[in-house]
Amino acid sequence: MMRNPSKVVLLRNMVGPGEVDDDLEPETKEECSKYGEVVRCLIYEIPGVADEDAVRIFIEFKSMASAIKAVVDTNGRYFGGRIVKASFYDHDKFKRFELAD
Repeated sequence: MMRNPSKVVLLRNMVGPGEVDDDLEPETKEECSKYGEVVRCLIYEIPGVADEDAVRIFIEFKSMASAIKAVVDTNGRYFGGRIVKASFYDHDKFKRFELAD
């Protein structure tokens, strides 16, 4: 979980496939802003993978410290009856929209 820290946090298992609605992005961005300034929130759905990995929510923070706080606080937390999996995501891959790794 804490390997290779980056300013980009990947949240998995917050919602399942087909459960993304118009409120998810602004609500997630607002919730994560309590850890620090959020530069961007991006939701990406991958078809044909395990339910817990299908919807990926990427949060790009302005600072590394904010991203670390977010991972520590959100990993293992319950959201809508699901256990959230939070980890760091490679900043360069995020910038290139390589979001399925």
